[in-house]
Amino acid sequence: MLSTLRNAWKVPDLRKRLIYTIFMIAIFRMGNYIPVPGIDTNKLLNLTKSGNLISFYDLISGGAFGRFSIFAMGVVPYINASIIMQLLTIAIPQLEQLSKEGEDGRRKLQNITRYAAIPLGILQAYGAYVIIYNQGAIIKPSILNTFFIILTLIAASTFLTWLGDQITVKGIGNGISLLIFVNIISRFPATIAQIGSLRKGQYIGPVEILVFIVVAIALLISVIVMTLAERRISVQYAGKTVGNKMYKGQSSHIPISISGSAVIAIIFAMSVMQFPYTIGQFWPNSWFNKVIVMGRYSPFKYNSWMYIVFYAVLTVFFTWFYTQVTFKPDEMAENMSKSAGFIPGVRPGNATARYIERILDRISVLGGAFAAVIAIFPIILDAYTPFKGVSFGGTMFLIVVGVSLDTLRQIESQLVMRHYQGFLK
Repeated sequence: MLSTLRNAWKVPDLRKRLIYTIFMIAIFRMGNYIPVPGIDTNKLLNLTKSGNLISFYDLISGGAFGRFSIFAMGVVPYINASIIMQLLTIAIPQLEQLSKEGEDGRRKLQNITRYAAIPLGILQAYGAYVIIYNQGAIIKPSILNTFFIILTLIAASTFLTWLGDQITVKGIGNGISLLIFVNIISRFPATIAQIGSLRKGQYIGPVEILVFIVVAIALLISVIVMTLAERRISVQYAGKTVGNKMYKGQSSHIPISISGSAVIAIIFAMSVMQFPYTIGQFWPNSWFNKVIVMGRYSPFKYNSWMYIVFYAVLTVFFTWFYTQVTFKPDEMAENMSKSAGFIPGVRPGNATARYIERILDRISVLGGAFAAVIAIFPIILDAYTPFKGVSFGGTMFLIVVGVSLDTLRQIESQLVMRHYQGFLK
């Protein structure tokens, strides 16, 4: 990684892109510390340390929600809009047709996603306001203050979407992913400080810290291995004649990532499990909050064994669902047949589609089981170990490793492109 960055720094064009990316990220990090006026952030500490969906949003916003800065919502509205648009592309034929129209169609879908993020941002900003209002964090509640708080959050979230697009176009890597990556990395010093405070208070000893480090390293290595792991489906292309030229048959493969749907599946499962809790925050003293959310036998009661089991099952289910939706075995078999390709030992057409579907089922179950372990790890850490309140989980490793590998691949492709350009000259 260091050698790749060093080689990229030697290329003038890539050096400009790296400097531009660093500059934009610096602006982003400064905005994370500009507070929204009229908020008592001391009353939000317990809310962001409870291990729920809000604490996850606080993690990917780099602690901005806990400080309730102008970037408290981060790029979450845009991410939600992207996920919704990806699902709607499968359900609505017009959107699916746009996705197949090349660069122009993808640009139109991106514009629709940006516009869809605004109403989602309004709903999320109002929801965030209601939650902090119920926590007593609004210093002087009024209609004017409500309007300005919601307007500030929406404008800042829209600005971050624009900032991420600028990094993608003029910088290095995917801008939105890099913003989330930087936010997660920025939380590591706070995690170390939390562990240090537990050690100072004699809640944990050197042995517990050593075990924690070993488990964290093992978790990181497993995430790297599963992120790089893929199932390759061999494909043979028949020879063909074009004009007076004859092309020989070629062998290729279709790579399918084992943990490619892990992050989306965890977010879906977390959203379903935390939806009753979020609704309960609007009416803290209602029967819904007392029975459905905090009830003794409720599967939505955080840290209970039923919650852990349901969370794990939902993660596996959403991994399977998202994998099937993303790859579309019927469409893959049809495109393979049009390209004169076939899987050795498998008949073209429906047999190929069923074969690919069986492979996807097995991969999704394996990847879902791994994602479930990653998802429930912070819950077990908080409920059954001395490391209570430590913001640490495998999901952040999934995001950090995925974004790092994707950015490095883009840098390497830029280097290879410039290398061949120089060779041709």
